[in-house]
Amino acid sequence: MFLSLVVTLELRDFLARARGGAVRLIQVRIQDEQLVLGAYREPEESWERDYDHFLLPLLDEQEPCYVLYRLDSQNAQGYEWIFISWSPDQSPVKQKMLYAATRATVKKEFGGGHLKYEIFGTAEEDVCLLGYQHHVSSCSGPAPLTLAEQELQKIKMSEVRGQHALCRAAIVSHVKTDISVETKHQTLQGVAFPLQETAKRAMQQLSQKRINYVQLRLDVEKETIELVHSHPTETRDLPRRVPRDSARYHFFLYKHSHEGDYQESVVFIYSMPGYSCSIKERMLYSSCKSRLLEEVEKDYHLEVAKKLEIDDGDELTDEFLYDEVHPKQHAHKQAFAKPRGPAGKRGHKRLIKGTGETTLHS
Repeated sequence: MFLSLVVTLELRDFLARARGGAVRLIQVRIQDEQLVLGAYREPEESWERDYDHFLLPLLDEQEPCYVLYRLDSQNAQGYEWIFISWSPDQSPVKQKMLYAATRATVKKEFGGGHLKYEIFGTAEEDVCLLGYQHHVSSCSGPAPLTLAEQELQKIKMSEVRGQHALCRAAIVSHVKTDISVETKHQTLQGVAFPLQETAKRAMQQLSQKRINYVQLRLDVEKETIELVHSHPTETRDLPRRVPRDSARYHFFLYKHSHEGDYQESVVFIYSMPGYSCSIKERMLYSSCKSRLLEEVEKDYHLEVAKKLEIDDGDELTDEFLYDEVHPKQHAHKQAFAKPRGPAGKRGHKRLIKGTGETTLHS
């Protein structure tokens, strides 16, 4: 956990005066575990003309910083500002995390009502005038779907495809199939193995963020879920935590920075090393998974950000986890319509009866 940094009196007084409009740009830095005033600039021309001229020389390729930049527009509280979080790729990870964790403090100190836009950048093209204009343009577009909305959209699409498949099956076979709702619910619920006391205590500690990793196993004979261990684990340690000869459940508190914000996301990992496990073990681990997740989310109020299934621990790199927790939005490819066949070439539809079925044939 990061320390709560102190805002120096000099910086606090300067921010209060700067909101009046006499300053165009303010740089805020972290020094000796304090938020201090860096460089500042007074306006010379319009905000567009001053922007690159004032901002770009302050961007160090090795050190993050915050920049508050004043626009010429105003709202009910006064001049509007841009809040820029500069976190270059080449700066030390510890510094990146420290700045990400302190971002909210700077915004609160300055006053969120004065901020019109926020930009996070790791390279100069992210925060230059052209990058800012691109950011404003993207903000004015339609908002991307949230993860919950994406899941709902997938469910709806699956339901539609399922209905179409059932209709086609009915036309082809004319066979009515009764599906038991109770049987379907039992299948979805899976098998419920209870957590042993040591496993319960570990999950409670994880929910309180007192530990950052829990590994669980099934005791097939006792039909229980037991704690393997809860050793402190960094992202780089994860591959070594995954056994190569047996299945496991893993809960990992993934600490990282996303768009300038420090985040802690619980990731659930179900590891099944290929076919080296017995069929019984594979089936039990697969069946117990959903009930286990339901229990920990309900009883321990543990929000699982991502559920993963792997067969090799080497997959668990920092880049892989980041892309899974924060998936990139991909544009949907344009689907080409199937061309219609030549007119007048299709014969009349006729029925062809086979053994035990009736089908349509053109």
